[in-house]
Amino acid sequence: MVVAGACGLEWAALRPRVFLPSSFTRLRACMYDHAYVVVLWLSHQVIGLGRLNRIVTDATNHTKNAAAAAAAAMAGSGETPALFTEYNLGPHKLSHRIVLAPLTRNRAIGSIPNEAMVKYYSDRATEGGLLITEATIISTTAAGSPHVPGIYTKEQIEGWKPVTEAVHAKGGKIMCQIWHVGRASHTVYQPGGAPPISSTNKPVSTKWKAQMPDDSYEDYSVPRALETSEIAGVVEDFRKAAVNAIEAGFDGIEIHGAQGYIIEQFAKDTINDRTDEYGGSLENRLKFLIEVVTAIVSAIGPEKTALRISPIVDYLDAYDTQPVELGLAIIDKLNKIQKEVGSKLLYLHVIQPRFMASLMGTPSEDEDVGLLKLLRKAYEGTFMSSGGYKRDSAIADVAHGDTDLVSFGRLFLANPDLVKRLKLNLPVNRHRREYFYTHDPIIGYNDYPFWEEKEGGAAAPSQ
Repeated sequence: MVVAGACGLEWAALRPRVFLPSSFTRLRACMYDHAYVVVLWLSHQVIGLGRLNRIVTDATNHTKNAAAAAAAAMAGSGETPALFTEYNLGPHKLSHRIVLAPLTRNRAIGSIPNEAMVKYYSDRATEGGLLITEATIISTTAAGSPHVPGIYTKEQIEGWKPVTEAVHAKGGKIMCQIWHVGRASHTVYQPGGAPPISSTNKPVSTKWKAQMPDDSYEDYSVPRALETSEIAGVVEDFRKAAVNAIEAGFDGIEIHGAQGYIIEQFAKDTINDRTDEYGGSLENRLKFLIEVVTAIVSAIGPEKTALRISPIVDYLDAYDTQPVELGLAIIDKLNKIQKEVGSKLLYLHVIQPRFMASLMGTPSEDEDVGLLKLLRKAYEGTFMSSGGYKRDSAIADVAHGDTDLVSFGRLFLANPDLVKRLKLNLPVNRHRREYFYTHDPIIGYNDYPFWEEKEGGAAAPSQ
């Protein structure tokens, strides 16, 4: 175990308990006058001490230099903040760095995309802008809530085509986030009422609840651990979903490898209790993820493949005792895949620790204390960050070089013209949480006004 210290702090030994991911207050405790200390407990198989030292030193120097430049820009130098500047994303030229984050909205009645979804996505499309769809199920076993869209039947593929066409007609780009919830499901959503599938037989704890078809909430069902021989079938479901997404007109796919769903159920050590080749060591726990990534890259190409991860976030009981080691191991494997195929993935999308505070309605600007800076520095490709962003924090993180792209969730949900509002620093509509997971095609979905439609008095400052 080592501690990487910034701003003159010494290398020292610490107990690994310091960074239990279920406690973000411990992360915050390591802030010192806006510098950061990154605590790592790393095996030499993942990253060597010399490489770690270089990464932290480079990241610290880069952050200091970028912060000085950003301060000058934000003080009124007249320069356009980098958040609003062009970015070359693989084969795509983006006109700005603002991305629609994937947001489950439960409006796909019967799991078929519809006209309401065409309007929702086209309203948020901009020339040279990037959208990521809500999580989209890859098979009949993949759902864990009602009316989420799928991408595994011909009808679903055809349902998505008007969405992608509408976004492209406005000059935008759109990714399909492909998803399997694993154990975060209920028997009511499973074929024949069978148990949900997972890496484990352990259920999600009762502090989390599953949304039922009648919109009541119940405990998640006890899952069934996949047999070793069955895992290849789930990998194939991911691959087929990616191929189907391209047929539907998407510019690429984002693998949902975050927030406690099936990929994290294999990757995180407090969930995965397997004794076969997919359990035990970190190498084994990442085997399923890497098989999914490799299968999709082989099928549609790396330039159409992206991945979302949340190694530092505890959601649906998915936490890891060594989250930074986990994040760096994932990145190390992605870098190796990119070298092997001779091309980079489209992007890596990482959820910040402050995601949880934002989810609970208490966003904090200091939850990220440098851990993501380390992941960003280690990844050899485009880095997208998500989690509780506001206008100023997004401008600062892009200016500092902490991320290339920023995805916005609730702000984009409530403001179809968010790009314009952020650029001009206009007031924003407030989201209405009570309609997040309802099914009306208009209310709380397609009734948020554009700036030109505002009558005044109902908006809050975008800061």
